[in-house]
Amino acid sequence: MQRYILSRLFQSIMILFGVLFIIFFMLQATGDPVSLMVSRNASPEEIEAVREAMGFNRPLIVQFGDFIAGAVVGDFGDSLRHKQPAMDLILERLPATVELATTALFMAMLIGIPLGLLGGSNPGSLWDTLARGAGLIGQTIPNFWLALILIIVFAVKLGWLPAFGRETWQFLGITLPTRSVILPAFALGLFTMGQLVRFTRSAVMEIRSEDFVRTAYSKGLSDRQIYIRHILRNAAIPLISIIGVQFGYLLSGSIYIETICSWPGLGNLLAEAIGNRDFALVQAIAFFTSLVVVTLNLLTDIAYGLADPRIRYGD
Repeated sequence: MQRYILSRLFQSIMILFGVLFIIFFMLQATGDPVSLMVSRNASPEEIEAVREAMGFNRPLIVQFGDFIAGAVVGDFGDSLRHKQPAMDLILERLPATVELATTALFMAMLIGIPLGLLGGSNPGSLWDTLARGAGLIGQTIPNFWLALILIIVFAVKLGWLPAFGRETWQFLGITLPTRSVILPAFALGLFTMGQLVRFTRSAVMEIRSEDFVRTAYSKGLSDRQIYIRHILRNAAIPLISIIGVQFGYLLSGSIYIETICSWPGLGNLLAEAIGNRDFALVQAIAFFTSLVVVTLNLLTDIAYGLADPRIRYGD
């Protein structure tokens, strides 16, 4: 197990280094940020002075070295737009994104896993038809289009839910979400719900045909015992990887939903930074979200290895 964890850890470190390389040089290729920081009437001398003060006149390899050194300690410099440390802005917006992603994952699991279990346990039934339909819909409907439809129907027409913004309330010193998270969370989690329905249904149907399940039936075990001890336990193994990967996707892929719903999270902050060509902030957000995704994948691999010894011994 130790060798398995070290192998995955080394792969994660190499992936993060590759992410840093791509982030830095792709953003450098988009243009000179100094042109956005000075007035249109600025003289070439003034432009060069700003470029020198910001360190943009140094060789790219030197700037990249400084970027790597800063990323290791979490220092990405100050935002060109907000004039604040980029990491402070990220930590300020992070709770809203975590709240949205966690709620979206919970809603997806609450609908997707039970529906997949019912569909896989009753092939050809009405439940199976609903499961296949939900999986298809979840993976084909664009979440940004769905967010707009939900706002029009439930916020504008019916007035049941807020259309924009984030509302919270305090309980025993803990910040808890309100109904304002329902629309963006459902729109964001629909794709994950479709994934969970499909994978749960497929896993249950595959496990039901295994020899050990038939042996359990031959021993006279009840359906409840077989499903709890054998089918559900084995179906949970592939779901570990799906849930871990999808949670990373929800955390890092909410830019459209947060922008449409004016949700004050990292996705909204990233959209603003891209529009302002705020290099420092874009680099910080891109690396931070990559770090979160890679860390979640690493933890998922470790949990998968603990749940299924064949994975770590076969590595």
